[in-house]
Amino acid sequence: MILEALIGFTFLAALVVLLAPNAWAGRLAFALSAVPFAGSLYLWSQFDAVGNALTGGTIAFESRYEWVEVGGRTVSWFVGLDGISLPLVVLTTFLVPLAILSAWTPVDSRQSQFYGLMLFMEANLLGVFTALDFFLWFVFWEAVLVPMYFLIGIWGGPRRKYAAIKFFVYTNAASLLMFIGFMSLTFALGDSIGSLALPEITQALADGGLETWFGISPGRMAMIAFLAMFAGFAVKVPIVPVHTWLPDAHVEAPTPVSVLLAGVLLKMGTYALLRFNFTMLPEQASTLAIPIAAIAVISVIYGAMLALAQKDLKRIVAYSSVSSMGYVLLGLVVFTEYGVGGATFQMVAHGLISGLMFMAVGVVYNATHTRMVGDMAGMADRMPVTVGILVAGAFGYMGLPLMAGFAGEFFIFVGAFGAPSLPYAPVFTALAMFGIVIVAGYLLSAMQKTLFGPFRLETDYEIGPAPFHDVAPLAVLLAAIIVLGVAPDIFFEMIRDAAMPVVEGVSVDV
Repeated sequence: MILEALIGFTFLAALVVLLAPNAWAGRLAFALSAVPFAGSLYLWSQFDAVGNALTGGTIAFESRYEWVEVGGRTVSWFVGLDGISLPLVVLTTFLVPLAILSAWTPVDSRQSQFYGLMLFMEANLLGVFTALDFFLWFVFWEAVLVPMYFLIGIWGGPRRKYAAIKFFVYTNAASLLMFIGFMSLTFALGDSIGSLALPEITQALADGGLETWFGISPGRMAMIAFLAMFAGFAVKVPIVPVHTWLPDAHVEAPTPVSVLLAGVLLKMGTYALLRFNFTMLPEQASTLAIPIAAIAVISVIYGAMLALAQKDLKRIVAYSSVSSMGYVLLGLVVFTEYGVGGATFQMVAHGLISGLMFMAVGVVYNATHTRMVGDMAGMADRMPVTVGILVAGAFGYMGLPLMAGFAGEFFIFVGAFGAPSLPYAPVFTALAMFGIVIVAGYLLSAMQKTLFGPFRLETDYEIGPAPFHDVAPLAVLLAAIIVLGVAPDIFFEMIRDAAMPVVEGVSVDV
């Protein structure tokens, strides 16, 4: 019942904050958001699952109650954790309090609604990472869109309505495509399944339960479903060429919303790819290994090149996320222990680093009211602590050793370089590694122009060090990035244990 308590409390906290006076909504939201974080730490301390939840492994904190029967399929409240989902639950509950704290300065209107929506989004994110029934999972998946739409559309920048509508249309259309693909797969399984539980569906697919459906052969049906789900999840990740909604959403969103968008919401897409495409349909993923790897490398290089051309600091970090998610996709498609494990680890590492980068850019913007590279210089003299943390975060993005980003990318490269299931694996890996050079180029250039040299910014007020409540979350995030980089086994051992059944599912056919 602990997962129900965790999700239920977060929903209740959202309601309480929505009804609270604006004057103390921010502090109340921060205090209440600390409870789910404490709960996730307890889950972590008591975690004892073995293997993958979808492939017959033990499920930690499992809870299942039949809900309703639809078309001969039982829909259940079915939640649980394994080594892939637990780190993402901890990441979510860790980032939300810090994002709320970072909102105290920039959010000065309708605070109770803003913080209530942030907590409502957290509750649904927890549902996405814990649900093991497809219908339940899809309800949480879609519900995440609602608070994000309003957070961008109400508290965003000048083009907030355009960005919010574009975000909603892209992601909702992608969800529809994914839903059609998955439900077609379940119908083609016929009587081999009696519910929409993800472990049962995964086992039925592994046992060859697909039947000819409307004249479509089992092999073709599996490929159609794989492509439909891949296309739907690719938008959420996002990967090239369905990435264009992301920079607009980031630029217009308030800083705390950008932190959660980059830190957690993008991981919904990569998490779903791992769970549905690469765990349920490994044969189809292996068949399409070359085009998927090509898409991953293109996302890495193209995203980095786009970031190189930007003048808005937020756009630079936004396109960096497109590039980073390409590494995750490459790790998934190689089907090796370190590839899949490293991809999952990179989800957590990128969540921390991108959250830090957006938060630091937001603190600079709070002081200067500009994010344009050409408008300012010499910020290091006026905001030394903030700038120091921003530089450290940028080096983490570049893959500096002993930071979380280096560990994630290193695992992926080790797993990808000699991958037996991916032809020309060394070539794809080398091309992806070249993306690090481009990342270093645009981040170093942007920092040199904005942070160092003589101070240059025309304002009618004095710019000084940021308030403590703005700097504190930056310091906490940086500490977490270093700790995870120095001791990656904090998460990597449980991740690797849950990733191995996915790898074994395709290694037989290689």
